[in-house]
Amino acid sequence: MSKNYPRWQAQCVKKALKTRRVVIISGARQTGKTTLAQQVSDKNTDYRTLDDTDLFALAMEDPKGFIKNVKNSSKTMIIDEIQKAPKLIPEIKMVVDRDNRNGQYLLTGSANIQTMPSVTESLAGRVKNIRLRPLSVGETLEAKPTFLKRAFEKNFPTKISGCDKQEIVNLAFRGGYPEAIRIKNPAERKEWYKDYIKTLIEHDLRDIANIRRQGALQELLGILASWSAKFMDLAAIGSSLSLTKPTLESYINWLVSLYLFEKVSPWIRTDYDRVGKKAKLYAADTGIMTSILGWEPKETMLNHDRSGKLVETFVFQELAAQVDINGEYSLYQYRDREKREIDFIVEREDGALLGVEVKAGHSVSSEDFEPQKWFAANIVKNKKPYISIVLYSGERVLSFGENLLAVPISALWTE
Repeated sequence: MSKNYPRWQAQCVKKALKTRRVVIISGARQTGKTTLAQQVSDKNTDYRTLDDTDLFALAMEDPKGFIKNVKNSSKTMIIDEIQKAPKLIPEIKMVVDRDNRNGQYLLTGSANIQTMPSVTESLAGRVKNIRLRPLSVGETLEAKPTFLKRAFEKNFPTKISGCDKQEIVNLAFRGGYPEAIRIKNPAERKEWYKDYIKTLIEHDLRDIANIRRQGALQELLGILASWSAKFMDLAAIGSSLSLTKPTLESYINWLVSLYLFEKVSPWIRTDYDRVGKKAKLYAADTGIMTSILGWEPKETMLNHDRSGKLVETFVFQELAAQVDINGEYSLYQYRDREKREIDFIVEREDGALLGVEVKAGHSVSSEDFEPQKWFAANIVKNKKPYISIVLYSGERVLSFGENLLAVPISALWTE
């Protein structure tokens, strides 16, 4: 029997159903949205999936009748894959505007319906959006998401064993899709990811966009995967694909809306006029990323650029999963025109900042903290608490001065 991993977002969904009329669980296909919806469901739920052709036809022909709730008005209607029938959204809005009872609808979507041009109603003020990502390592180990709290408190044990660089690379190649994790053979797992991408592009994308140049889109997938953890050069990418800038941007936005890639915004809360304003792109899952690029673990271990890019993307996924479940934190990155970079900045709601630099290697030196030292001295200027961390593939927590810590990457999933 396949294992269903407990999801960190389960409590967020249950809480949201008590305080919002509509809750949307969004995320890529096969990340476990349906399983999560079923985990939080009980005798007071009515489950309907638009993957069922008969239900889909009903939703398209009679959206008003489809979303009419069951006789028991206290029930929650679960509608799976809502992006397939966006005309249901305005009907849902009309229902919840007449009835302010919380927990009326739990929707799941494999695309960000808020960005779809066919969706004319935002449900603003009525809806709670909850992102479900592929499984984090912590979820597969059934560990609690404690890293951010411990990092702000500088509360780590002196030694965190269990994951050297090879193991971290292996975890990154495995990715976080539940079905892929169940496949133990790496070659078969890679084939699963390839089939997944093929299905997503050839079928699911049709639900939300009219893509005229499928070949260019396939090439773009590989290009964006290779740019993960970097700042994109849109002009160079567009030229190589013979795409205009507006077309290229629309293609990228569609892939983002399918949760294949994600943009991390810059931290710009400063009067420093040379701070960069560009977002940074990351693949949303390293298993998909490595499959698209055709990488192998052994070759990646020996290639400094590949391993660095892969491990940074992997850390992004682990950090983002913990940021998602707690409204107390926001995730950013920093780069200025002098090429000073900090891979990630986590801002706590009270203004405290955590800087995170990622190293694939197993050693750290004081030079690895230089960008963060400059940032603390020239941008933060002691106006708010700032903790500097370098994540690396070693096993010891090392102090390099006040608020300067080298921390093993495995601390991301170790309680």
